[in-house]
Amino acid sequence: METPELPPALEQAIDDFSRYLAGERARSAHTLRAYISDLRSLLQYAASEGVTDLPGLELGTLRRWLGIQSQGGMSRSTVARRSATARSFTTWAMREELMETDPALRLRAPKTGKSLPGVLQSQQLGRLLGNLEEAAAAGSPMAVRNRAMVELLYATGLRVGELAGMDVDDLNPDRRTLRVIGKGNKERTVPYGVPAAVAVDDWLRRGRPALAKPHSGPALFLGSRGNRVDQRQVRAVVKELFEALGDTSATGPHALRHTAATHLLDGGADLRAVQEILGHSSLATTQIYTHVSVDRLRKSYQQAHPRA
Repeated sequence: METPELPPALEQAIDDFSRYLAGERARSAHTLRAYISDLRSLLQYAASEGVTDLPGLELGTLRRWLGIQSQGGMSRSTVARRSATARSFTTWAMREELMETDPALRLRAPKTGKSLPGVLQSQQLGRLLGNLEEAAAAGSPMAVRNRAMVELLYATGLRVGELAGMDVDDLNPDRRTLRVIGKGNKERTVPYGVPAAVAVDDWLRRGRPALAKPHSGPALFLGSRGNRVDQRQVRAVVKELFEALGDTSATGPHALRHTAATHLLDGGADLRAVQEILGHSSLATTQIYTHVSVDRLRKSYQQAHPRA
């Protein structure tokens, strides 16, 4: 089924808003795609109600659009994100004098609630890293790479996109730190420990040279053809490792980020230090990991205390 064409004024608004997000707000490619997809959905619905330009966009249209998303079974978090997209768009349109009033001022998003992220237990992590070390010892460049990637993900709490985008020069082996370009092109410095340093050094000495090609450039981690590793490859590696464990609900590289943050807090790390390591712009985002730590403590108490 073909997507109907939008009225020219609405199509132009999408293009202009996209340039604003990519330029002034420095949004990542992933975030940009999500915002524009949400906005196109909204404006296509508005067009179906006869709206041909931005001044014709009303609160009722926004509410009905979100209502259809909810009734269609869309998750509350996605509906909330779409609501946020609508508010960002109308705020921008007001500033650009494309609308006289902001119809999203009274638009309410559903409460998403806080879900506790999947976290690996220490013994699970030990088995996972042990399996990687054993595979890397056999000498396969890909196995050496996988060990280095996972050790670094757990040691630093990196996002998978940050890991894939790293260059060799981003490492400072002497200080055991790495330079990370995070969301919004914000730069931060993150420390890593001895096990990760050993794994990365092994990769640089005998893994990367075996895969590097003239076109590899400065990319830290490479695929089998010498190209920079992409996020899908990293996710596939981690997914296979978690499936091999067989006893965890954790899924994907983000679980290693959750695990790193939770273990830091369990070990007594300061919340603001964890915020800095993870690259969170808001401390409130980091605070979910305090809930994870308390939840784990509560479960341990209930299992061990005779009068729990």
